[in-house]
Amino acid sequence: MKFTLSWLKHHLETEATVDEIVYALTDLGLEVEGVENPAERLADFTIGKVKTAEKHPDADKLRVCQVETDEGVLQIICGASNARAGITVVVAKPGTYVPGIDTTIGVGKIRGIESYGMMCSEREMELSDEHSGIIELPSGEVGQSFTDWLAENQPEKVDPVIEIAITPNRPDALGVEGVARDLAARGLGRLIPHEVEPVPASFVSPLDVTIDADTADGCPLFCGRLIRGVKNGPSPQWLQDALRAIGLRPISFLVDVTNFFTYDRNRPLHVFDADKVTGNLRVHRATGGETLQALDERTYTLQPGQIVISDDTGPESIAGIMGGLATGCTEETVNVFVESAYWDPIQIAYTGRALKINSDARYRFERGVDPAFTPVGLEHAVRMIVDHAGGEASEVVIAGAVPDTDRAYRLDSKRVESLVGMEIPAETQRATLTALGFRLEGDMAHVPSWRPDVQGEADLVEEVARIASLTGLQGKPMGRAQPGVPEPVLTPMQRRESMARRTIAALGYNECVTYSFVDEAAASLFGGGGEATRLENPISSEMSHMRPSPLPGLLQAAARNQARGFADLALFEVGPAFHGGEPGEQTQAAVGLLVGYTGPRDVHGARRAVDTFDAKADIEAVLAAAGAPAKVQVRRDVPGWFHPGRSGVICLGPKKVLGVFGELHPKVLDALDVKGPAVAFSVDLAAIPFPKAKGANRGALELADLQAVERDFAFVLDTRVEALDLVNAAAGADKALIEEVRVFDEFHGPKAEAQMGEGKKSVAITVRLQPKEKTLTEDEIEAVSRKVIEKVGKATGGVLRG
Repeated sequence: MKFTLSWLKHHLETEATVDEIVYALTDLGLEVEGVENPAERLADFTIGKVKTAEKHPDADKLRVCQVETDEGVLQIICGASNARAGITVVVAKPGTYVPGIDTTIGVGKIRGIESYGMMCSEREMELSDEHSGIIELPSGEVGQSFTDWLAENQPEKVDPVIEIAITPNRPDALGVEGVARDLAARGLGRLIPHEVEPVPASFVSPLDVTIDADTADGCPLFCGRLIRGVKNGPSPQWLQDALRAIGLRPISFLVDVTNFFTYDRNRPLHVFDADKVTGNLRVHRATGGETLQALDERTYTLQPGQIVISDDTGPESIAGIMGGLATGCTEETVNVFVESAYWDPIQIAYTGRALKINSDARYRFERGVDPAFTPVGLEHAVRMIVDHAGGEASEVVIAGAVPDTDRAYRLDSKRVESLVGMEIPAETQRATLTALGFRLEGDMAHVPSWRPDVQGEADLVEEVARIASLTGLQGKPMGRAQPGVPEPVLTPMQRRESMARRTIAALGYNECVTYSFVDEAAASLFGGGGEATRLENPISSEMSHMRPSPLPGLLQAAARNQARGFADLALFEVGPAFHGGEPGEQTQAAVGLLVGYTGPRDVHGARRAVDTFDAKADIEAVLAAAGAPAKVQVRRDVPGWFHPGRSGVICLGPKKVLGVFGELHPKVLDALDVKGPAVAFSVDLAAIPFPKAKGANRGALELADLQAVERDFAFVLDTRVEALDLVNAAAGADKALIEEVRVFDEFHGPKAEAQMGEGKKSVAITVRLQPKEKTLTEDEIEAVSRKVIEKVGKATGGVLRG
């Protein structure tokens, strides 16, 4: 956003210097990106007077001039056709840098005759494109600074240009008036109101406008006035100078008016040549396939749903973005229809992005213009056109209505200190908001229509603090509200996440931080990819859905590493996983991924492929660190992205799933271009029950000073019986005495079936008994053994092997 100092002073009555204004703008949040001050660039140029101008003896087009300067008479050779005696000129003496030719003037010889400077044209001084001759000043004293002369006679030539960066939340600052309002609220001057007296209507407009019912959400309001008898042509010099200063090329008065109000009041406008419009105008959505040659002379094919303005022959303007070339204004334009409309920011952004059009209008509409200023901005433009180009105006043509943006929030003067840490009197806070255009009724602050970014009480605090300047913050030592040990800052879930993260890292994994967004194909591999988790405005097509698990991101990271020669990987991430699009439909997951082999190849052959039991050991370590109960169940009904025979689900009961581990399905690895073997685990940290006791102390350590007893059992089982069922049955025989049950041998296969029968296997377990009150007798040990055999027989059908 660029503007000149004089343009700013059109809205701000101030005596502040450029440096003061620049500092205030940055402090207000309107960061200054650059200042172009022609006065500084032209400071070394002075005024001189040509006493004589004689033809160069060796060149017909050169003149040897004697020029009177503040350093005496200097001989300067000049090739300009208007170099002659008696004229007042601008002199660049030796050592002066000339910006237009990027040269520092020195003493030199031209065709054998010395020259001690240069007489300059406007282009050489970057004042304009004029270079047909040197500058002839109508007045001026010899030796006077040229910048001083410009400041007195042509101040627009030395008008500083300020460029600021506008954040997306401040569309009001895309107009010079909005910038002036902030500076006035800071105290750098007085905001100058610019009211407009509407041009009286002379006739009823024969050109009407309608908005289709399905388009009202994208265009709530359309205003226009027809002006007959306009004389188009070059703009007034002040308007041309203002536009050139900010980098815009003056085109014609009618076009320049729209550009002026775009920057002056953040009110984009469009002017149709009314004689080129057939019938009436209609605001509607494109059906798709229509074409329009726009003002940039490029032809665009419209997509279904994009909003356009059409006449009876077809589209004439891409709404809020760019007008059509066919109805554009030229020097022959006599009758014009001036459009001022309000367009929905989101729909403008969608259309502009799809058609790849960047225009000043799109830039402003998609950030949000002042809807209430829509009809007022029209009157300003019509008044300027009639005053400078003549003509008579019709009655206002209105379709729709001004959107209701009225909203109010409570102003709590104490919140400034609690949120920002600044002590600002309540009267000052109210005065600040009033200066910014807020309307105060009691303790309620009504937000002005040009501030769509203010959406709550905290935003009022931000406005007050911003105008007061956050540089006023002073560091203060933090004091305790009360003596003693403060309550912990971290929540139990945060502590659990930290413990899980540290535990997995200690197991040798490398932590990754991946995007919470994945593409639809990857999400569908892991049970996601539905409409509930689809993003409305994704960063890219590869990030269209919220991830159902961190695992897709880890696998994609593994594929990238493998493509670069890193085959053996151990990666993990602790982060959110989404199973829906509503609040609460997400969980915190700790996910680990092992790919490749356990280590490099060696002579001892210790290297092996990672397997399911590596993932099982690691998930058990994470669950233990996160506080999960020691006794859990393992089921085989794993999700579809795990190998159905080489994975398991760890749960508490049939419905309380804590995590899943095992080998990943080959189809998943193939889809994500990961070369196996690959195993993974995933822990739902939110599913682990929190301890009921909230005390900070641990329970007392229990040590048994009595000798433990171990007994071995070998059971003949059906091959379909899982070892876990056997272990759980044996452990339940006597929960008080049995401390641990462990499998230490398995005998299966053809040889086992030859001895024990077809479909049979042998599983051997060790049962560890730990007495707590007295040493166990032989009879007590035998009694527990009988319970183990009986319990296993009922649960699994197994019998003790003979």
